[in-house]
Amino acid sequence: MILKQHEISMKALVIGATGATGKDLVNILLQDAYYTEVVIFVRRASGVIHPKLIEIITDFDKLEEVAGHIKGDVLFSCLGTTLKAAGSKDKQWNIDFEIPSKFAAMARGNGVPKIVLLSAYGASATSKVFYSCIKGKLEDKINSLAFDQYIIFRPGLLLRKHTDRIGERITSVLIKFLNGLGIIRKFRPLPTSTLAEKLDLAPKIFPAGKHVVELDKIFSL
Repeated sequence: MILKQHEISMKALVIGATGATGKDLVNILLQDAYYTEVVIFVRRASGVIHPKLIEIITDFDKLEEVAGHIKGDVLFSCLGTTLKAAGSKDKQWNIDFEIPSKFAAMARGNGVPKIVLLSAYGASATSKVFYSCIKGKLEDKINSLAFDQYIIFRPGLLLRKHTDRIGERITSVLIKFLNGLGIIRKFRPLPTSTLAEKLDLAPKIFPAGKHVVELDKIFSL
């Protein structure tokens, strides 16, 4: 059951706010009366102006400098990259594991009770696929922090607005074609705007504890 705005108000924290899903999420949070403040941690100014928005310019290699700002009711962790964009496995590990795990630990240490993690389909700490392994280890690390409410989303292929990733566009077209034939419906592409709506909704409808929302459940959430 979703509580009415006059019954409770929330302060949201967001990392990964400039990524495709993160941008959509921030826009939704700013329009959601449930949230009175939306704090985003970004490397450079986003250009977004809104009465509820607080922007913290952050050196993610020096998170201790912004530790005092990592206080609120729910943390949305959407930070992530690709191996191609990162340039090396070490850099991808830092962005996809080290930074979000340290940030989550600081949030928990500051008393933040809830976290919503954007992970990925197939995430597993024992996976032989590097990306899936990173995401799985991050899930496990955050689990060890014992948040009161921990919600993990594991989407598959995301449809980003104006994407410049050729492989992503080709895969999307192929999957849509197969979906039209009634094949692999559970793997249908997920628009980042739809995913963001579900991320926003999750902490309001799930009870305390750990919850994993697999890709075939996201649409029906």
